[in-house]
Amino acid sequence: MLHAHLGRQAVVIGAGIGGLAAAGALSELFDRVVVLERDNLPSEATPRPGAPQGRHLHGLLAGGHQALCALFPDLEKDLARAGAIPVRVSRDFCENGPESDRPRRDLGWSAYMLSRPLIELVIRGALARLPNVTVQPQCRVTALLATPDGRRVVGARYAAPGSSEETIAADFVVDVSGRGFPTLALLQAINRPRPREMEIGVDLSYATAIFSVPRSQRFDWSVVLTHADAPHHGRRGVLCPIEHNRWMVTLVGRGAEQPPAELDGFMAYAERLAKPTIHDAIRNAKPIGDIARFGFPASVRRYFDADTIPDRLIVMGDALCRLNPAYGQGMSVAACEALLLKRVLLTRRDEREPLDGVSVLFHAQAQSVIDGPWQLAALPDFAYPCTRGQRPDDFEQTLRFSAAMRRLAFHDPAVDRLMTEVAHLLKPLSAYQDPELLRRVGAELTA
Repeated sequence: MLHAHLGRQAVVIGAGIGGLAAAGALSELFDRVVVLERDNLPSEATPRPGAPQGRHLHGLLAGGHQALCALFPDLEKDLARAGAIPVRVSRDFCENGPESDRPRRDLGWSAYMLSRPLIELVIRGALARLPNVTVQPQCRVTALLATPDGRRVVGARYAAPGSSEETIAADFVVDVSGRGFPTLALLQAINRPRPREMEIGVDLSYATAIFSVPRSQRFDWSVVLTHADAPHHGRRGVLCPIEHNRWMVTLVGRGAEQPPAELDGFMAYAERLAKPTIHDAIRNAKPIGDIARFGFPASVRRYFDADTIPDRLIVMGDALCRLNPAYGQGMSVAACEALLLKRVLLTRRDEREPLDGVSVLFHAQAQSVIDGPWQLAALPDFAYPCTRGQRPDDFEQTLRFSAAMRRLAFHDPAVDRLMTEVAHLLKPLSAYQDPELLRRVGAELTA
């Protein structure tokens, strides 16, 4: 269903998951949407330089999947045709805890497993079917353009191959560039303060290898999650199926615990996880290609308000909040932000100047999208003494509450489902404030 257009042209910076989702959100609301991407975008599902984590495991949580399907109604069919693998949550998951494994229950929905390059390729294909959306590769944005008083963004300047810098006019700009450098440079140019930031230093490193699934072996799981034994060590491992009958295995460490990039060391690291499930699965599997490594120093969250963000400019994805990738939240949060953007814009369609004030309104509401994932990652991160950052005053109490919830969930499928729905962004963190649940957790704490 088409809605009344709010402007002639919108520009999106970045063709990652967040940028593609933003383009889908804007496609029904602007005459034309242009996505500027600095990379050359491959025609196949192969990694690209501008997505340095593209060779590593990415999770699409149920909330993110729902948001993308709301923006691209045929996405589920597109994913299936592309070879994405559906797995039932959490029936098909082998989740190893340091002490006991999580019960395997069918919680009522499926998740899709696939590589990051493939999901980008699928969404780019969905955008290609929209006649008013253009994705322009090899276009590096060098500056955002604003009115002389700095109150409103009016376009962007970019460098294209084989030509000098070009200028593109825009009624609306969405910065999903990863680090947000175009926005930060603009703020400096127009003498606005940088946004307030919150940082949690995690010093995470991880290594990812791909294996052919052994034909001679059969397993009663599709996904393996082996959790770390915090605070004693930060070793963690994840095994997921991806397209073309392959496993993607990511091993995670903190501080001095760095998973090696050579096969023997990778296997030895896997053997030292809290449980041997992943190691036992891959020891007879054939590796494909090289092992990729990546370092992640800190989670960073930015708070834009009327003092720090010009009108008609939106910041999304990692540029707004860079989440610890160990928890697989980034793509899904970006998709939820894109869906929120569409909803905010729709509330303004009857205004005389519908785009005025959207920047402040969106960034205020986006904090509610980020709050849950941020807190769900911060709690286990702060369980490690080496983590840098300001722990909440009630941190120890929250840690005990979370442990009591997990004990309840072990025996109670309803609590297990609720915790999984919150983790998958299907329900807000405030769902934990249900009076009956609080009573039961309190009883568990005093047992």
